[in-house]
Amino acid sequence: MTTRDELKRQYKETPKQAGIFQVINKTNGKILLCSSKNLEGKLNKHRFQLSIQRHYNQQLQEDWDRLGEDAFRFEISEIVKVKDDPGFNLDDELSLLEEIWIEKTQPYGERGYNKNKKIRE
Repeated sequence: MTTRDELKRQYKETPKQAGIFQVINKTNGKILLCSSKNLEGKLNKHRFQLSIQRHYNQQLQEDWDRLGEDAFRFEISEIVKVKDDPGFNLDDELSLLEEIWIEKTQPYGERGYNKNKKIRE
């Protein structure tokens, strides 16, 4: 039987995936583009904050409240491919992906919920 302490240790030792994710409004196509060094953790945080009406993005929260959870999709767009190279830098790699996805999606104004180009959490 696995103890609580063993489960905590396993969780802490499990490598976290870094990358880009989106919260997509299926009704109007608007997106919230984000990046994180812990994708699953941040996705869960956004779901939870929206469900308790405490999300930092007021416009997204209003749409969530009006349209309901089923009108939204949470999607991992790209995961950083960690390289077994002494020169590999996770921050640099994630920054590059951020630039690519910001350019690709333009998640501002009518197209998205983002207010600026800072998408890392």
